[in-house]
Amino acid sequence: MSDPKRSAPSGATLDRALPAADAAHTHPPDPCVVVIFGASGDLTRRKLIPALYALAHERLLPEHFAVVGVARREKTHESFREEMRAGAEQFGRFRPLDREAWDRLAGCLYYVPLAFEDAAGYARLRDMLAEADGTHGTRGNRVYYLATPPANYAPIAAQLGAAGLAGEDPARSRKGSAAPEEAGPAPTRIIIEKPFGRDLATARALNADLHRVFGEEQIYRIDHYLGKETVQNILTFRFGNSIFEPLWNRRYVDHVQILVGEDLGVEGRGAYYDGSGAVRDILQNHMLQLLSLVAMEPPATFEPDAVRDEKVKVLRAIRPIPLAHLSQGVVRGQYTAGTPSGKPVQAYAAEKGVAPDTATDTYVALRLEIDNWRWAGVPFYLRTGKALAKRVTEVTIQYRQPPLLLFQHGQHAGHEEGDGIEPNRLTLRIQPDEGIALRVGLKPPGARISLVPARLGLSYRETFGADPAEAYERLLLDAMLGDSTLFIRRDEVETAWTLVTPLLEAWAAAGREGLVAYPAGVWGPKEADGFIRADGREWVNP
Repeated sequence: MSDPKRSAPSGATLDRALPAADAAHTHPPDPCVVVIFGASGDLTRRKLIPALYALAHERLLPEHFAVVGVARREKTHESFREEMRAGAEQFGRFRPLDREAWDRLAGCLYYVPLAFEDAAGYARLRDMLAEADGTHGTRGNRVYYLATPPANYAPIAAQLGAAGLAGEDPARSRKGSAAPEEAGPAPTRIIIEKPFGRDLATARALNADLHRVFGEEQIYRIDHYLGKETVQNILTFRFGNSIFEPLWNRRYVDHVQILVGEDLGVEGRGAYYDGSGAVRDILQNHMLQLLSLVAMEPPATFEPDAVRDEKVKVLRAIRPIPLAHLSQGVVRGQYTAGTPSGKPVQAYAAEKGVAPDTATDTYVALRLEIDNWRWAGVPFYLRTGKALAKRVTEVTIQYRQPPLLLFQHGQHAGHEEGDGIEPNRLTLRIQPDEGIALRVGLKPPGARISLVPARLGLSYRETFGADPAEAYERLLLDAMLGDSTLFIRRDEVETAWTLVTPLLEAWAAAGREGLVAYPAGVWGPKEADGFIRADGREWVNP
């Protein structure tokens, strides 16, 4: 390009050939430019550029492609490429760095310094995108990724609209077209990260701000959990295996547990986390998304809206949290000092940026009921927290006991006091060590008739000979392809906030009343154990 600060290999392109394994499942995206706002931040360096590098390594990027990083700091194209190379080397899935793959991607990397509220900066961005279209043949196709704090989402969207960079809503262009089969305008999409608001009112306001510029079909709300292989396998495991779907209902399932545990505290992010808490940070988005995938009805097709329609139906069927008897359905906790894995962790209230009398939840456990035909009477127990015993995310489906326990004490000679049948459990491990396991009862060798629990399972690493792709790889590729199945629709966001906003308001009114403590390094407060035992059940701790 003409400016020396914008130098790059002329006409650099990315090979679009697909490996045989991938070619059977997808086609390469159309030519496009990915524009990353917040390109100097950790998300870009740790996740987005390593994901694009992995896609380049796997030859899954389009042949005509470019990336434009946007941030406030002054940088040249060369310094930006060097910073991104360091990120790919440190955090990329394919190490050591594949020089040929990286060079192909680096030849398409550019940088524009821009203050997000500065209209003149968007004119420079428009010029850069026009040059990218000419140099790389990207045809005016755009994917904007807002890797910025949420406060910047609406201002950036408004500036893109004012600069004529928002494209056209595909739904509107189809509606006004006399020939739907003809090629429409170049697709423009915008990806935003959670949180999508802080409560129902702010979520609605954010959606309204975005819709002033972009149509709903252009907006891709990203939850990286939905890009994880095991999360996607919730659907394929259910609907692709005839032995499980018939057992996926109230007749056979006793209850479902969803656990998202983190072994670290807030790690110096106290000022941010004190305005969030466990419900906003994890439960409202990640956990309710997992619940909706586990509980949804089979979609008519695997088209994006068909899948998301079923997820929304589940969220709307969740019974409101009973605020009048809140302690019977919810436990709110906050960690104190402890030494998990021998490493001292200070109390949350002692973190920098956190008020000593803070009432922020670092742990929450609650029971939800889904009022529909499939799940009536089956409780869903959700549990998440920081500074717990282990970093783990998993879904456990516990099945009902057989109607006649033939192997209880006294039924057979040689059966001893205390023998019993442990329930069957199906566990889907999301992270780490992704895999699926089924616990069954088997008779051990010998004359004695009894049952012992045995584990049948698979590890993705052992079964497929490789670690699964990073979530951002799948989600970035889907966004470029225009596949919104794994992204969150407006009504999903607002329905989830409808459920949890009354809980947050009740806690805000209560202050520290009802907040219980737990030492860092355990599985949560003892009150949470009593909470589930009151239902005659136990937590499943990995």
